[in-house]
Parts: sequence; structure tokens; C-alpha cells
Amino acid sequence: MIRKYEKSVKVLFVLLISLFFIISVLLPVSILFAKAFFNRNNVFVGLQNFSDYFSTPNMMVSLSNTFFISIVTTLISMFFGFVYAYGLSRTSIKGKKFFRLTAMLPLFAPTMLYALALIYIFGNKGIVTTGFMGLVDGGFNLPFKIYGPAGIIICELIYTFPQVYMILYASLSSTDYRLYEASTSLGGNSFHKFTEITIPGIRYGLISSFFVSFTLCFTDFGAPKIIGGNYNVLATDIYKQVIGQQNFNMGALVGILLMVPAVISFVIDILNQKQSHAMITSRSTPYVIKKKTVRDMIFFIFCMSISVMILLILGSVIFASVMKNWPYDLSFTLSHYTLKNVAGDGLKPYYNSLRIASITALSGTLIVYINSYFTEKTEVLRILRKFNYLMSLIPMALPGIVIGLSYIFLFNADVFSVPFTDIEFRNPLNAVYGTAAILVLANIVHFFSVPTITYSSILRKMDSEFEKVSASLGVPFYYTMMKVTTPIAIPSIMEVFSYFFVNSMVTVSAVIFIYSSELKLASIAIVNMDDAGDTIEAAALSILILFTNTLFILLFGIFRRYVNDKTQKWSLG
Repeated sequence: MIRKYEKSVKVLFVLLISLFFIISVLLPVSILFAKAFFNRNNVFVGLQNFSDYFSTPNMMVSLSNTFFISIVTTLISMFFGFVYAYGLSRTSIKGKKFFRLTAMLPLFAPTMLYALALIYIFGNKGIVTTGFMGLVDGGFNLPFKIYGPAGIIICELIYTFPQVYMILYASLSSTDYRLYEASTSLGGNSFHKFTEITIPGIRYGLISSFFVSFTLCFTDFGAPKIIGGNYNVLATDIYKQVIGQQNFNMGALVGILLMVPAVISFVIDILNQKQSHAMITSRSTPYVIKKKTVRDMIFFIFCMSISVMILLILGSVIFASVMKNWPYDLSFTLSHYTLKNVAGDGLKPYYNSLRIASITALSGTLIVYINSYFTEKTEVLRILRKFNYLMSLIPMALPGIVIGLSYIFLFNADVFSVPFTDIEFRNPLNAVYGTAAILVLANIVHFFSVPTITYSSILRKMDSEFEKVSASLGVPFYYTMMKVTTPIAIPSIMEVFSYFFVNSMVTVSAVIFIYSSELKLASIAIVNMDDAGDTIEAAALSILILFTNTLFILLFGIFRRYVNDKTQKWSLG
């Protein structure tokens, strides 16, 4: 009886997943695109909004500012990320575990924290500008203003550095040492090996890291909002259009512009993957690191300098958050961490974030796994499975702020009007707006693509014979899924869980438009505190998020090792 209905169950799951993508991705993005061609009165104006935008000097300045920030940050980030990754993968320097850990720390904090750090270090009352609290008479005058492009670039550099480093470290770690041995035997010097073997060998990683960094800078909202001053970028423009002027249609247009580099990055990454070829074969040998004192010393100093700067930036915010009244009363206190005097919310936004992040991690991990399993391991409804896989990758090209805006259009409308007709009908999805469900959904969609790629990669490596043998023996697919496939995929499942949790704790762009007053999140509260001048409390909440994510990763790492020991004995042979 079970076998009789097994195909129907598979079809049902694939259909439900398709419905999920239609509601969470296809419909909201389609409505967002449509809104850009209508005015505030819901009258179709064609390309008039685009004409108005590109003929407005201030808006064009925002576009050029965004490109400038993104290009400069990306070039600097790629240089630092490459040298740092090279030092950890191709030299014999000491302290590699420490350097890897410090490089990851910026991922555990919202970008607003870096902006606050720069204010505490280089702001009008900063540590440096006041001469280390009066120890140096007259302080130090900076050659640039921290509020504006310089501050944004530094923040985005801290934000993108870990992403670039991870991509390039993976590329540099995957190499065949036989190529270097062959070059040596042919008389090739170090420069020749670097230009003819190393760089060509990681060119796909360089391309990926460039577009990842560029897209992250182009779409980031947190840092420009806190430290941008009057220097407008597209992400803050869309916020001003929607929140300040209630011009949702122009906000939709700016959202489309924000998607352009992300879409280009997405397409190039797909082409990049298709053109890439295997660098590691069964006969490959790992890279042999030879000790060179001068080289190792140079890279050690460089990596240590980067790590110290990251720790100083984070440390400055920690220092300011435990001072009674920065910079006037530097007596120690933890009272700012209670947040009692901030708009009456206290620690409620923090607890809200913990709850939303936990639900997102649990439900997101499950949904992505089910989607990946039925996409890779079943044969039913082939076209729909391809549709689901495409929909699961599209969020990679959707900035968080665009997802949030598109959800306003879909979920906040009481009724839907069919364009160019008098047909209207009630919106059945309106009940979700203002609840925890829409915040969880936005987070899941925002971070959907990377877990999908992770799951698909591991599932494709599993021999299809598992399913074929199970089917021939009359074993239900879900039994094979639970007893064979899932245990093998446990490490990836746990990685995805932590990925969803950490990112849900720090994100601001995806939820800035759709949170309710009862469900304000910690990242949103930080922006609101800064607007209200409560920068010390904003710093304290930022550090609370950083500590939470760091503690989560450490404890989850211990738990993951325990689970792996219990479930991965098969891999030991």
C-alpha cells in the first residue's frame, strides 16, 4: 500500500515546494518589477519613472557614489584577502588557527558595528581624534572625514574581507603540486610559477570573489546608514524613498537598479562554473610548503597586522559599550547592556532576534534540504524540479532590501487589482504581514541559495545506486532518505543550520521594511538607536549579537564534532 502511493507523495512534495517558491520568490519579485512602471496613483506610466530617476541629479549622484564605493572597496578587499589567504595556504607561518578565527569574526556582527567602531575611533570624540583621551595634546587630525565615502569604504572592507578571503583560500588550497615541480625542472623561477601557475589556477576564484565583494558593497544598507552622513548610495536612497517619502514605486525602481550587479554576478558565476575544469585529479599531489624565513616573516607580519586591526575595531566598540558615558565618564559599567532606557524596548529586540533566528535556522534547514533532495534524488515532474532549482538560486541575485520591499507589495496589500482591468480580489496572504512568519520567510529566502548549493553538491556526490537498490528491494524512499542519505549529509546539514542562524542574527536589509513594532529585531533596534542618538546602547547591542554568534559557533562546533563522531564512522573505512 505504501509503495502504491509513493509516487503521489513525491509529486505532492514537489508541488508544495513549487508553491513555496511562487509565493516567496516569483510573485513578490514580479510585483516589484510591475510597480516600477506605475505611479503613486497606480496609473501605468511606462518608463516615465526611469526617465525621472535618471534625469534627477541627486539620484544619479547616488548611483555613481555606489559604483565608486563598490569598485574601490572590492579592489582593496581582493588585495588584502588574496595576501591573507596566500599566507595561510602557501607559507609555513605560525598561528594559522588564530588568523583563521579572527578573519571570520566580522561575519558574526552586523555591519553597523563596524560603523560604530569607526565613530568611536575616528569620530569627533574618537580615541584617535582626542589624542587617546587627552594623552596627546591636541589629538590627531585625520586627512579625511570619517562620515562619508572613507568611512563607508572602511566598513565595507571589513564586511567583505572574510568573504573574499574564504573564496581565495579555497582556491589556493586546491592545487596540484606536480605543476610546480614541472616548472622547477624546466627552470621556472618563483615569479614565473606565480604568474603562470598560481594566478591562472585561481582565476575562477578571483572572478567569484570580485563579484561577491562588489555585490555585497553595492547592496549593503547598514554601514552607509550609520556612517554615510550626507553621502547617498542606492541602498539608503531606497530607504528614503520608501520610509521618508512613501514613494514605493520609485523605491521599486531603485530596487531594480540594486539587482543589476547581483544579476550580472549571478550569470557570470554560472558561466564561470561551466567553464571551470578540475584542478585536482586522482593523481594530484598536495601543495608542499617549504620554509622560507624572510617570506614567512613578511606574511606573518601582514596577517598579524590584519588580525590586530580586526580585534582593535571590535575591541573599541566593546570598550565604549562598558563605559558609563563615553567619552566624558570612563568608569566601568554593564548598565548599557540592559537597554532599559532605550525607547522602552529593553532587551526585547534581542530576544526577538534569537527566536526568529532559531526558527529560521530550523525551518530553513529543513525546507532547503527537502527541496534539494527531491530535486536531486527523484525523477518525478522533471520540469517543476528544474523550476524549483532555478528559483532556489534566484535569491542569490536579490539584495535583502529588495526582498523586503517586494514583500511589502505582496503581503501588505488588502486587495489585488489586475492591471488595465476593474478586477479586484482580496489578498489571502495579507494575514501573514506583521507576524513572525514574514520575517522568517524573508530570512529563509534571503539566504536560500548558498545552502542549496551546499546540499546539491553533497547529494550529487552520493551514488544514485542507493535509491535504485532501495526501490528494487521495495524500500520506501523516505526510509532510504532518513537511514542513508541524511546521515551522510549530516555535516552539511549542520553547516547550513549555523549559516541560517548567524546570518539571521545580523541581517538588517531584508527585514527593515517588514518588521512590526511588536517584533522589532536587534539589528533594526541598532539602526533606531543610532537615529535617536543612543550610540552606546547601539554598540552594546551590536556586541551582544557578536558574542551570541561567536558563542553559538563555538558550542555548535563542539556539538557538531560529537554528532559527526556518532554518524560519520562510515567515512573512516
